[in-house]
Amino acid sequence: MTDTAWDARRPPDPALIKDCVHCGFCLPTCPSYAAFENEMDSPRGRILLMRVGHEEPLSPSMVEHFDRCLGCMACVTACPSGVRYDRLIEQVRPQLERSPLRSRADRLHKAAIFALFTHPGRLRALVPALAAQGRLRLSSLLGDRALRTRVGAMLALAPRVPLRAATRRLAAVTPPAAGVERRGRVAFMQGCVQRVFYGDVNEATVRVLAAEGWEVHAPRRPRCCGALPLHSGFEDEALASARATIAAYEGFDAVAVNVAGCGSAMKDYAHLLADDPAWADRAAAFSAKVRDVHELLAGHPAQAPRHPVELRVAYHDACHLAHAQGVRVPPRTLLRGIPGITLVEPAEWELCCGSAGIYNLTQPEAAARLGRRKADNLAATGADAIAAANPGCALQITAHLGPERAVPIYHPMTLLDASIRGARP
Repeated sequence: MTDTAWDARRPPDPALIKDCVHCGFCLPTCPSYAAFENEMDSPRGRILLMRVGHEEPLSPSMVEHFDRCLGCMACVTACPSGVRYDRLIEQVRPQLERSPLRSRADRLHKAAIFALFTHPGRLRALVPALAAQGRLRLSSLLGDRALRTRVGAMLALAPRVPLRAATRRLAAVTPPAAGVERRGRVAFMQGCVQRVFYGDVNEATVRVLAAEGWEVHAPRRPRCCGALPLHSGFEDEALASARATIAAYEGFDAVAVNVAGCGSAMKDYAHLLADDPAWADRAAAFSAKVRDVHELLAGHPAQAPRHPVELRVAYHDACHLAHAQGVRVPPRTLLRGIPGITLVEPAEWELCCGSAGIYNLTQPEAAARLGRRKADNLAATGADAIAAANPGCALQITAHLGPERAVPIYHPMTLLDASIRGARP
């Protein structure tokens, strides 16, 4: 054990810690505070622990409170003082993973998660089993109690996917639609979980971009942008993925992302690699071109005609889109531009659903409480469908709505694509 909690490698910045005036505006928006009702499980409580960590050794209690943070960044949106809690918790996570207090069981559990979910090829190998589970509805037999355990959560959250998901691939290049104004060349990040479990969303996204005048390039590599490891403190793995992603996606007019967590990570590459002389400038140039697909589309007048889609839709704000990226208006603008769509807003939009990367696999009990709360709020809208721009959110909400309240959950690109093609979503 050392005299202080933090080692010399990017400890939580004392200057950023001092910015917090402990006003408490973050408390109502913090999901872990809502779940645990403990001051040390709030942003201002954790910032106090970060300051203590510069003076005292790391304790198991400190590790527990930091681990309970979902990293949703709702506190960043709510803070009137502009405290960069996102930067602070990003600095703390790797410190915890390097700590001798991290148990071997926890290390192995996370390693297993990353060994599976950041490898699309391995996920594709699971598709036949998941397709069989979907037909047999085995996950529904596990019930809500299973969602509170690590193994049970992994099984119960598994999506229902068709067999063709194992072989579905995007074209390397998709040209702009005929007769529309060309808007440039865009690289499309396929994602790791997204390309396998939600490949239909990727296909819809590419069709929409092409219909709006973009030449879409969809490289198959790298397999992962590093978002899941980054948001969990696995810094070396995340930085390796960041460098590979930059190298693969340089040279385009924009980099389009349809997964909230991936977009948040990729926009953060400039900060992550700022101290690396070989990559700092490349990372800054890359991050400046990253656009959530809603941002990219809403930034230009629509070219493709929209046909009616008669649905009452509740829009769910993915945390890494609304809070980390500050993208709230563009998805709503695009959805309201579809004739027939009635958009409704659930209560507590700012509160995380409990997915939060791998949080529902590492903190399943707290995630289950938050998942039920989010599902209740969405169900209360009486909507025919839910729009959500993150695969983790879709899995979490589906699990907690349960079969008795099941409604379809669409990515906004799925609805927009259906409208442009004049098809049912």
